[in-house]
Amino acid sequence: MLLYIVKRLLLMIPTLLGVLLITFAVVQFVPGGPVEQYLAEAKAGTGSGGAEGGGLSYRGAQGVDPKRIEQIKALYGFDKPAHERFVQMLGQFARFDLGKSFFQNKAVSDLVLEKLPVSISLGLWTFFISYLVAVPLGVAKAVRAGSRFDVVTTLLVLLGYAIPGFVLGVVLLVVFGGQLQWFPLRGLTSSNWDELSWAARAVDYLWHIALPVTAMVLGSFAVTAILTKNAFLEEIRKQYVITARAKGLSERQVLYKHVFRNALIPIITGFPAAFVGAFFTGSLLIETLFSLDGLGLLSYESVIRRDYPVVLGTLYLFTLIGLVTKLVSDLCYVWVDPRVRFD
Repeated sequence: MLLYIVKRLLLMIPTLLGVLLITFAVVQFVPGGPVEQYLAEAKAGTGSGGAEGGGLSYRGAQGVDPKRIEQIKALYGFDKPAHERFVQMLGQFARFDLGKSFFQNKAVSDLVLEKLPVSISLGLWTFFISYLVAVPLGVAKAVRAGSRFDVVTTLLVLLGYAIPGFVLGVVLLVVFGGQLQWFPLRGLTSSNWDELSWAARAVDYLWHIALPVTAMVLGSFAVTAILTKNAFLEEIRKQYVITARAKGLSERQVLYKHVFRNALIPIITGFPAAFVGAFFTGSLLIETLFSLDGLGLLSYESVIRRDYPVVLGTLYLFTLIGLVTKLVSDLCYVWVDPRVRFD
C-alpha cells in the first residue's frame, strides 16, 4: 500500500506539469492579453485597439512610445521569453507562491481566501443536504422498488435533475424574491449584519442562503439518490442476502447489518471528493444570479480580463487538491472493503 501511495504521489508531478504547460501554452496565443488591455484602456478615446496575440504583437500599440510599451511589458513580466516565464512560474508554485493578480493588486492566495467563504457556504450546504436527504430516499426507493412511491419519487427526482440550476434560480428569485418578497434578492447577509445579535445573524444568513442552495442542490441530489437506489438493489439481489433471510433475520437486520455497508461503498468512496469539493465549489451562474462574490465569479472574471496569475494560480491549486482528493477516494476503497488490493 505504501508503494502504491508513493507511486501516485510521484505521478502527480507530471500531471501537474502537463496541465500547467498546456494552459500556459494556450495563454500565449489568446488575443487580448493584459498588456493590450492596459493600452486599450489608456487609449479608450482614440479608437485604437485589436489584438494580434496574447502579448506578442499589438495593433493597439500604434502611436504609443515604444519605451512605454516595454515598461508595460516589464510590469507584467512579458519582457522575458515564454520558457523563462514558465520556469519562473513553476519555481513559485513549488514554494506555493501563487503569484499576484495583474489587475487587483492582491496575492492570488489572498483572493482565493477572500472568495472562499461564499463558495464554502454554497458547497457545504449543497453537500450536506444532498447526502442527508438523498441517501435515505435512495434506500427507501430500493426497498420499495417498483411501487408507486418509487415511481413517483423517481419522476420528481428526474424532473428536478432535468431543470438547470440557474433556470430554477431565476424562477425562485422572481417568485419568492420578487413577487412574494419572502427572501432577499442578493448577497449572503443584510447591510446591518454587524448590528445584529448572534441569533439574528444566523437567521439572516439562512434567510439569504436558502434560494441559491435550493437552486444548486437538485442536480447532485438526484444523482446521489439514484446511485444509492441502484447500489442497494444490486446488493439486495445477491446470494448472501438470501442466506441471511433464510436464517430468520428480520428485514431491518438484513438491510442495515449486511446490505448497508456494501451498498454504500460507491457513495462513501466519493465522499472525500465531494466534501473537499464543497470548499472549492464555484457556481458561476448561481453566484452571478444571486450577486454572490465567490470562486466561480473570480475564475470567470480572471479569464475574461486575462488575469493570468489568477488563472494559472487557481488552476494549479485546484488541480493539486483534485489529485490528492482522488488518491484519498481510492484509499477509501480499502478502508470500506478490505478485499480491495492495489498491489
